[in-house]
Amino acid sequence: MLTKAVETYIAMRRACGFAFKTEGAYLRGFATYSDANGFHYVRSDIAVEWARQGRSACQRARRLGNVIRFARYAHAEDARHELPVASLGPEKSLRPVPYIFTSEDIQRLMQSVSRSGYRTLRRSTYYTLFGLLACTGLRLSEAIHLRYADITADGLVIRRTKFKKSRLVPLHATAHAALARYLEKRRSYAPMDDHVFISLRRKPLLVADADRAFRIAAGKIGLRREAARPRPTLHALRHTFAVRALETCPDDRERITQHMVALSTYLGHGHVAHTYWYLEATPQLMRDVSERCERFVIGDRP
Repeated sequence: MLTKAVETYIAMRRACGFAFKTEGAYLRGFATYSDANGFHYVRSDIAVEWARQGRSACQRARRLGNVIRFARYAHAEDARHELPVASLGPEKSLRPVPYIFTSEDIQRLMQSVSRSGYRTLRRSTYYTLFGLLACTGLRLSEAIHLRYADITADGLVIRRTKFKKSRLVPLHATAHAALARYLEKRRSYAPMDDHVFISLRRKPLLVADADRAFRIAAGKIGLRREAARPRPTLHALRHTFAVRALETCPDDRERITQHMVALSTYLGHGHVAHTYWYLEATPQLMRDVSERCERFVIGDRP
């Protein structure tokens, strides 16, 4: 039975340290489908037929890709397992080019949010939040989950991260001062709650609250999506921070590596490749990359 071979493969991959949750679910689904149709060995036509049931092009490609990798393993033990061809396209979709704010955009956005809504803590909350996102590159979820104890002399302790790992984000003295000014106003507003950012409901700020405030402020200053351009979002402040940090990257190859690793760690990326993606974000960065490549090819190596 194909199901037994799949379970053996899943156990082997997990013994090697892979979580293999989604992949295992895919393969169990394929084995059940194949066995139900009377085929107890991998068949290329059945694999493609099953994979085509995915909802999107990427999901269909991932389904087939998992079967292909399993088939290679199974074929080594039993040649009756066929080796399907990757005929449904790439398994990963291309990441879109991010929206990048200019310095003037950020200044206008901050001015807009500081004047929006009622003359209450709301103005200071979003002014401080947006400024913090712009100067640190934090994810929005990381910022709104900050507690008083997470603000230290060495920086911000980010405890609730995308990859379940904590990290320390150093802060410039001006950012420390801005947070201190905000907290002086905020502490008396909801003294029983230790979240740094709270809403007018005197409860922890929600992602939807921040997104709504951003759309209102962006609309007032005319930051709207243009044809063939990415949409400006609050998360784009993180993209902008990463790009500006990359633009300051040194020339020396060893220092470039150190710079990229440091930035990847600072941003809380699970893999440094996620940081390299930002190199595609602006003409300036692409120009720098092409110039470095040209110098390397002609022999001007650092």
